[in-house]
Amino acid sequence: MKRVFAAMFQKTKVNRIYENLVEQIEKAILEGRLKAGDRLPSQRELQETFQTSRGTLREALRVLEQKGLIDIKLGVSGGAIVKDMSTKPVSEGLELLIRHQKVSIEELGEFREGVEGNVAALAAVRAKKKDIKRLKALLDQTRENQFGDSEKHWEQSEQLDKELHVAIGEIAGNTVYNLVLRTVHYNMHQYYEQLLIRDTKIQKQNYIDFCEIVDAIEKKDPEKARSLVQDHVRRFNKYMIKEQKKYNRRKKNAE
Repeated sequence: MKRVFAAMFQKTKVNRIYENLVEQIEKAILEGRLKAGDRLPSQRELQETFQTSRGTLREALRVLEQKGLIDIKLGVSGGAIVKDMSTKPVSEGLELLIRHQKVSIEELGEFREGVEGNVAALAAVRAKKKDIKRLKALLDQTRENQFGDSEKHWEQSEQLDKELHVAIGEIAGNTVYNLVLRTVHYNMHQYYEQLLIRDTKIQKQNYIDFCEIVDAIEKKDPEKARSLVQDHVRRFNKYMIKEQKKYNRRKKNAE
């Protein structure tokens, strides 16, 4: 696969490395040279193929993930995997609004509280045994990742949180909900970078929340699942609003 992949692409152009990298992989997927289920080489191999930095590569992969072209999974069997094109998000306008923080935290929280509550309720009705197994596997990874304070640890924590939210959206079985929620959760890192404090207490509370949510979904209790998700989003949004006020005060004082 490494030789095939390397022959498929060219070294990125110096004056537009990031855009060129995204364009090449996107074109390969759209043209069918990379198919759904294909796993991209490791990040080290990709860096060698494109002769680019780790930071540029990671940002390009993030954009491809946001476009719905690849899934990035953690763990030994993880990596960047090409997605089925039928699930490609079309809500690019919403993506741009969130990425550039043109949507307020209050608006985002209000939207998430309503929509994710409905999504959790649908998931509780429609979840199959394999879906519960998937959610519990993510919970196991989340529990194991609670201890640590490295950059990698916190990156994994944020990734697992995103994967749990997105998994519930997929289990709900509504394409519109799924695409919109993917757009929201794959772009919220813009807010995290400014406001999210890496607090182990918050991390543990999130884990407890998700344990209760998954339990309600497994027991096929849609109203409880809805209520638990809404409480989870409401608590997190309240925290983010509080941190935004602190951030604005610090920014004002620094001027």
